[in-house]
Order: sequence, then C-alpha cells, then structure tokens
Amino acid sequence: MSSTCDNGALILAVDNEATQLEVIKGALNAHYQVITTTSPQRALALAEQYTPDIVLLDIDMPEINGFELCRSLQEIPSLLSTSFVFITSHHDAEIEVKALELGAVDFITKPIHINVCLMRIKNQMVIRQQADSVKEALNQTHAEKTHLKTILRSIGDGVVATDINKKITFINPVAQRLTGFLASEAIGNAITDILKLNHASNTSSVLDPLDIAMSQKRVVTMSLDVELYSRSGKRYQIELTASPLFDIENIDLIGGVLAFQNISDVVTMANQMTHLANHDHLTGLPNRVSLNNRLKQEVARARHTNHFVAVLMFDIDNFKYLNDTIGHDRSDEVIKTVANRLQTICDDTTIISRVGGDEFVVLLVDCASHEQIDKVASQIFEEISKPFNVSEERYRLTMSMGISICPSDANTADDLIRHADTAMFKVKSEGRNAHAFYNETLSDELRERVNIERLLHQRLDENALVIHYQPKYSIVKGTITGVEALVRLIGHEKQLIPPDKFISVAEKSNLIQLLGEQVLAKSCLQVKKWLDNGVKMGVAVNIGASQFNSPGFVTLIANTLEKYGVPPHMLELEITESSLLQNVVNASKTISALRALGVTVALDDFGTGYSSLSYLKSFNFDLLKIDKAFIRDICENKKAFSILTAIKTMAESLNLRLVSEGIETRQQQEMLEALKCEQGQGYLFCRPLPSDELEARFPTVFNS
Repeated sequence: MSSTCDNGALILAVDNEATQLEVIKGALNAHYQVITTTSPQRALALAEQYTPDIVLLDIDMPEINGFELCRSLQEIPSLLSTSFVFITSHHDAEIEVKALELGAVDFITKPIHINVCLMRIKNQMVIRQQADSVKEALNQTHAEKTHLKTILRSIGDGVVATDINKKITFINPVAQRLTGFLASEAIGNAITDILKLNHASNTSSVLDPLDIAMSQKRVVTMSLDVELYSRSGKRYQIELTASPLFDIENIDLIGGVLAFQNISDVVTMANQMTHLANHDHLTGLPNRVSLNNRLKQEVARARHTNHFVAVLMFDIDNFKYLNDTIGHDRSDEVIKTVANRLQTICDDTTIISRVGGDEFVVLLVDCASHEQIDKVASQIFEEISKPFNVSEERYRLTMSMGISICPSDANTADDLIRHADTAMFKVKSEGRNAHAFYNETLSDELRERVNIERLLHQRLDENALVIHYQPKYSIVKGTITGVEALVRLIGHEKQLIPPDKFISVAEKSNLIQLLGEQVLAKSCLQVKKWLDNGVKMGVAVNIGASQFNSPGFVTLIANTLEKYGVPPHMLELEITESSLLQNVVNASKTISALRALGVTVALDDFGTGYSSLSYLKSFNFDLLKIDKAFIRDICENKKAFSILTAIKTMAESLNLRLVSEGIETRQQQEMLEALKCEQGQGYLFCRPLPSDELEARFPTVFNS
C-alpha cells in the first residue's frame, strides 16, 4: 500500500452530511488514519494526493452521486488497488448490483452503526492484506520459476524432466543439442525414445537410469562408461544422475529428472595423458613404466604355465658418437627407424619398449624354448644391421644385447631387467655387436665391477692412486733410458688390483679422465723429485682415448709441465690407436701441438690395429712401441720375426725410434739385439716397481 500517512491504513470518507462523517471518524479514527470531505471535487484531489487504501462513498450526494464519483476515482492510476465501500440508505437490489458492477467490495447502511462500520472496514483490510500476501507470493513464485528456468537453460549440463509415466515435460537447450531433438519434438515423448544410452566399452544398451531412480526412489549416478547417441548418430561420452521427483509435500512421486554432462573431451584428455605417461613420446612405444607393469603380469602368469618369459635388452653401439656427429634431429630419426624395424619383425604378442635414449627392450611371452628366443634375437640383429638412409645419408648400425629368462634367471620383473642389463654390459665389455644370455658368473662380475668402481671413486677423491715405474732399457748398452708410469689401485686389504680390472671400469664410469690427470700429475711430480736430486729420468705416461680427445688436453699438458717444473722433452705420451679413431683431424692437430711443446709422442701397441700403417703416414709420431704379441712369438714363429724385421726397416726409413714391449727371455733379447732394436722393456729386465723400490734396485742410477 502506498500512503503518505505513517500510522496504518488510510481511509477517505466522502458524504454530503457532515454528521455522518463525524460518525465514521468516531468509528475508525482509533484504528486508521481517516480523511473526510463533503465535496466530491475535494475528494478527487485528496484521493490523488494521499492514495487511500479504502474509499467510503455516499451514494446519494447532490452534486455528483457516489457512482459517478467512483468512476472518476477509478480513473486515477494510483488508485488501481484501492477498495470502494458504498454508504447507502437504500435496500434496492438494482442499486447493489450497480454498485458491485462498479467494483464495490461492501456496503454500510444508514443509519451507521459504529461497530458494524468498524468491523466491515477491518474485514476489508484483512481481505486486502491477504490479497497482497497472495500477490506477493505469486510474484515470488513467478520470479523463482523464471530464475530456475533461466538456470536450467543456462547451465552446461543437459537436463530432462518427465512425468510419472516417463514422458518428457521439460528439456533444456544443452539436452536438445546433445540429443538432436528440439523441445517441441521431445516434450510428450518417452525419455527412452529421445535419450539413447549405451555402454562406451561394448556399445550394449544401458539399463534405464531414470526407471531405476523412480522405481527405487533414490538417486542413481552413472559415469565413465556411458555414451549418448544423438539423433544424427554422433556419440558423446557422458556422466549422468537420475533422480525421482516428488510433489511439493515430498510424499507422492510425480516424475523424474535426468541431468547429464558431456565429458567426451575430458575422457579424451585423460586417455591422452595416460598414453603419454605410459608411452615414449618419440616412437610411441611403451615406456619403462608400461613395460614394468606388463612384465609383472607376465611373470605372475608364467608361474602357472610351462612357458618362458624372456627379456631382450639392447642398445645401439657407439650411439653417443653418432649423436654427436649427426645431431639430435637425425639421431631421433635413427631411433624411430629402429623402432619401426622392430615392429615389422615382432608379432602382436611381443611387447617392444623404448626404455632409454637408445635402449630398447623386447619382451617375449609364452616362449617354448631357448632356441625360439635365440631365433628372435638373431632376427632383430639381422633387421637392425640393414643399411638405411636418414636425410639422404646412409648408415649401418650394430647393437649389444643381453637376455634374461624367467624362471631360470629370475622370478621378478626387477631382477629380469637387471640381469638382462648385466648380460648386455658383458657384451659391451667384450667388443659389442653380439648378444649374450645371463648367468650367475655375470652377476658376480657385475658385483666386482661395482665394488671396484666404488673403490676407484674413493681413491680418486683421496688422490691415493699408486704409480709403479717400469724401466726402459737400451738393449745394446744395457742402461736405463727412461721409465713408464703404470697406475695401480690398492684394495681395502692392501692388495694390488691389476689395471685390466679397473681401467675398463674407469672408462665405463667416466672416471678415466680424472684418473689420467692424477697419473700425469703424480708422474711429473716424481720426475721433478728426481731432477731435484740430480737425476734426469724421463717418464712415459699412457693417455686414454677420452682424455686425449677432450677439449683443452694440450693446455692441460702444458700447465702440468709448468706447475711441476718438468722440461717437456722429459715427458713421453703413449697414445693408442683407439684414441685416433674418434676424430682423425682433431688427433692430428693435437699430436702436432704436443710435439710443438717439445713432448715426445709415441704410438702404443703398434701392430694390433688394422690401420696402423695409415696412422704412420697421417701422424707425426716420435716413437713406436711394438706390441708384446709380436715379441712373444719371434723366437718360434718365422712370420713374426719377418714382420718385426719389416717394422724395423720401416721405422728407420721414417726416422722413428722403436721400443719393444714384453721382453721376458734372454733369447728374445738376443734376437732384438741382432735386429739392432734400440730400446725394450719387460720382466726380463725389471717388473714395475714403486719409486722407492726402483731407486733401491738401481742405486747407481738414482743416487747421483
């Protein structure tokens, strides 16, 4: 109600008799605000000014009767909700009908009874209040209904409502889009005719979730394995909730509601993430995680069968050098080529996995014999070794493979992988390009290698490597011409560990460069001590391939000589053919730079490599060290003696000095003397000794 009065409802009373107005005021004034007037014109002005809740009108007024005044008042827009009560002394039915037609809500008869007047006005006020409450409730209900419809039309989920017979009564825009049916087409039809639901995994029909929800009067949820087939045939993977719908008192079932969400993109993304987590990004093959899970399953299954499970682990020989040479992009093409070739020769039951940079595992299940495993390994070698092109360049690959078998070698996935890796390592240490089966001996060798590697780390950290020195002799004069520094590793029990046990470990564990630096430093320090005592004794130091080919090697040599004050001509560096193989151009530059420093450069183990003669032509060596394999046979094998003679003649023509290694008998010495070989070393003269023992053995040499 709108009124300018502050105290309750406002009543406007209009009567041409002032006494009647006083009666009305007396009846109502205690409960309502009452405005009175005897003038119809004044009444119009007051009504427009105050907007009364109820207007009391006398029908019989001289200027304008109550009916006409009522019509005029009803034309005022602000009085649209105002109630009109007529005051009359008539009891004529026609007058009452006319008044009711005008919208009168009640009558008060003259003479006016105060209590009756008050009660009739109170009743009208109650009716008005109830009407206002009903109107407000309707407005609120309408607003809520509009709001809910807006929400249902706006949310991202599909919503379908049905009656008790599962006939559709409502379908929102999302549900229309996913099903392909407009609201006008869907409403009135059975929900099963509009929503076609199948299992995503096997396309069989899904039990009607709304039927379950309504019959059991509970909420039913389905997710992950439900697909909605649209009218156009398109399929959406959805998760849905079906709920029973009860009346306002929550007693009687009146229908159901089915809400569903399109999760196709989410499922696709989850599948992609799962695939990425279990597959190699470059080749698409299962990765180490996926392989391990599958291997565990196959090992468990093998316990109940008479078949083998075999793990064939291999990597590409010298792949690091190939990668450094051709670059990562081309190397990736090589890896993909290997993966593709494996897939062409392996059947559907074979699992192929890429578990590292160039490392692959082929998992064979249900193997009936070792011969079958060996046959597959041979097929892999044959396929991988075939030449192929990458970026118009032709390549050939070799590989090293280790094989372990369940149950003979191991009964767990981890042990099978570990044993295959051990067998592969054995192949690599023996020359590569082969395959080997695991056995217990390999495991013992691996444990020994691990222990040696740990010990080597410790000794390098402590700078505790030991150097023994083996003299080099003038074969003709019988005098010492220099010494060769030979590194030794002392075990925890103070025992000497032979070089053939730890040098290969140092190479495989990337410790060889640090080892070489310490040997070089200790050797130069010893030469300096002898110099300080007046003894000019040159030293020969073996240089590993990785150290020789490392950047800054020449600088390292120069700095070490300067640090210990050793003249360059007193240092001889012995380099093997394998050091030259890695980068011929760089090797030639390095040798020239070393000789420019004044350092002597020797080719060690000459005669054991297939291309030794080409090295003599390509590099400026000072000295050749003839491998002991030739010296060992010169007395019994005429061919060996002839080869040695040819080497001596060739060395003289190239102005190269010779040192013969491995002289162990007097007869060997005499034959070398006959050939006029200048220098030699071997157990015949002296074994390698620590510096103090060497000095004690040859006091006349080391005590100036």
